[in-house]
Amino acid sequence: MAFTNAQAKPSSRFYHCQKAIGSIMMALLAGLVLLSSCRYQPGGERAEGQKLKVLSTTGIIADAVSYIGGNRIVPSVLMGPGVDPHLYKASQQDVSKLSDANLIFYNGLHLEGKMGEVLHNLADHKPVVALSDGIAPYRLRQIEGFENTYDPHIWFDVMLWREAVLHIGQTLAEQDTVNADYYLGRTKTYCAELDSLDQWVRASWQSMPAENRILVTAHDAFGYYGRAYGVEVRGLQGISTQAEYGLQDLTSLVNFVVQRKLKSVFIETSVPQKAIDAVVAGCKSKGWQLNLGPSLYSDALGEAGTPAGTYVGMVRANTNAIITALR
Repeated sequence: MAFTNAQAKPSSRFYHCQKAIGSIMMALLAGLVLLSSCRYQPGGERAEGQKLKVLSTTGIIADAVSYIGGNRIVPSVLMGPGVDPHLYKASQQDVSKLSDANLIFYNGLHLEGKMGEVLHNLADHKPVVALSDGIAPYRLRQIEGFENTYDPHIWFDVMLWREAVLHIGQTLAEQDTVNADYYLGRTKTYCAELDSLDQWVRASWQSMPAENRILVTAHDAFGYYGRAYGVEVRGLQGISTQAEYGLQDLTSLVNFVVQRKLKSVFIETSVPQKAIDAVVAGCKSKGWQLNLGPSLYSDALGEAGTPAGTYVGMVRANTNAIITALR
């Protein structure tokens, strides 16, 4: 299911043809993956002493899985730095990763929208685990106008992501019982690091006046962050980057920025800059000079080896960038 905002309208005949072709390709890919997966039973068949092959859809998930799994698993990931999971389409090269994995972790809540059918079908042949299933629905942000549909960006509330991490550790322990204590021990250690991270984020915002705590980005990815840390959040696009923004959306956001006299708005590493450029141009036409803040990491981590190349580093980098630009 793809999320759309109220301004998203049916596109041209070309769009519908492209959508139909995309659906056919995804169905063919799903078939290829299933054919390659028939030799596996739920739980994964492995030779004695063979490490568990664990595939994650996003780098954010893979970071936690790699930490908890340590040297007892063989980790892999589908989506690297700068990749938008809302728009990601699995390729034929992904078939081998999906079919070879003994265990697959994904975010769920329609984050991997275009891969939903593939992941659903694979679940009949091997463990395919949505991390969002480890979080009670009442703790999720329900999307206005969509009953029982929730914001998928659960990692922006560190304590909410902690619940997802616990789900990872428990699942690994269940799928590889020989190493269960190892996984659970590393989960405990990682959760302690997340506890410290959450406290650091809260402390970092203490010096920022409430009237300056306003975050404007390209799409509505930071809602959990805003709810957890007392920041008002606005996005030009909806929860998913599949949602197209219209003139009414742009005009409304420009008026909001000018009225509140905001200093900066932010682009995202996994979203084209043109949406935020339109906001800056709109403000300029009204006589308000708006700055572009540093790029934020929303749906993907930074490059490996950089400060934002891990989940903890990403949260710290985003928080520092936002607070510095809004002062």
